[in-house]
Amino acid sequence: MFKKNKHGIQMKTPEQVDKMRAAGLVVGRTLQLLRESVQPGMTPLDLDAIAEKAIRDEGAIPSFKGYQGFPATICASVNHEVVHGIPSDRRPLEEGDIISIDCGAILDGWHGDSAVTVPVGEVDPTLTELMRVTEEAMWRGIAALTVGRHLSDIGHEVEKYVRSQGRYGIPQEYGGHGIGTEMHMDPWVANHGKPGRGPKFEPGMCFAVEPMVNLGTDRTKVLADDWTVVTIDGKVSAHFEHSVAVTHNGPWVLTALDGGRERLADLLGDAG
Repeated sequence: MFKKNKHGIQMKTPEQVDKMRAAGLVVGRTLQLLRESVQPGMTPLDLDAIAEKAIRDEGAIPSFKGYQGFPATICASVNHEVVHGIPSDRRPLEEGDIISIDCGAILDGWHGDSAVTVPVGEVDPTLTELMRVTEEAMWRGIAALTVGRHLSDIGHEVEKYVRSQGRYGIPQEYGGHGIGTEMHMDPWVANHGKPGRGPKFEPGMCFAVEPMVNLGTDRTKVLADDWTVVTIDGKVSAHFEHSVAVTHNGPWVLTALDGGRERLADLLGDAG
């Protein structure tokens, strides 16, 4: 029923990509709501409740909740937590924190997956710059998703941009992935590496592009909850992600409310 190419990558028809766009918009609208909701005194668990209601109100299902035992709708990773933080009410958010919010939804059997890092009130300028660098690196990686380029070009563009901006750490063991009828599908998408390697991009391929960038070392560890990834040196990390379809007209950012048009126009010219 679902076609795969010779590399095992799920290939979507235009109609199936449209269904992924619908799921992606649920995620995009939910993250917009969460971004607007973040303020000092809230807890990650408060944000989780907002996210679950928003997703279910749109007739979708939170894709993280119950995934391999994960207990929540969003991953909420604060400060030195890199990814996969479990929302709790143990510590309210404080002025000067940053929080990475990763969110996924299933609509009509198709997945959307996206993440943003949000400042809590006023934050240190070094953290503002960390978030800017990470988000821009994501967009540089997304811009590589044009027909005829190669899978490793994503990670190459991410790494090249991050390295050009200063001494940041890029966790080597975490990255993006294919997405479609499952949240995590082949292939794995590194945030580093040499260009021109791996499968060539074809229309109908869909990927989640998600750089994580640390203020310090690239080394991480997993906490005793078996989920939360933190930096070894305790320095802050940021994380951004979008789900993207390869089309004849260039990358279509399925989880961006404008489809990625504004940012990709800067990087590629207007793809139409």
